[in-house]
Amino acid sequence: QVQLVESGGGLVEPGGSLRLSCVASGDITKIHVMGWYRQVPGNERELVATSPSDERPNYADFVEGRFAISRDDAKKTVYLQMNSLTPEDTAVYFCHASLTVRVAWGSYHRDNWWGQGTQVTVSS
Repeated sequence: QVQLVESGGGLVEPGGSLRLSCVASGDITKIHVMGWYRQVPGNERELVATSPSDERPNYADFVEGRFAISRDDAKKTVYLQMNSLTPEDTAVYFCHASLTVRVAWGSYHRDNWWGQGTQVTVSS
């Protein structure tokens, strides 16, 4: 059973910073992609940043150099450092991972998993 657990969300003033973390657990044999999405009630979930293995990270246009994604594969953890936050960044941030996991002896399965989300609120 794979779980993604996010942490680091909260309330921050405009111009402030937050660092989100997401730890993956389970019988994971390969990490293909880890990343972050966000969703505002009534809107579609949108990509913030992804970190594919052996490729450069991808960022949404609205990030504009303010956020940085990083991974520690030994810890099965992905981070999102968010700087210069604005009220428009207020959303629930979800961790996503594309993983290969062992489902039985000699049997592997690749799939996508999501965390439960962490609220980020930017307000004065």
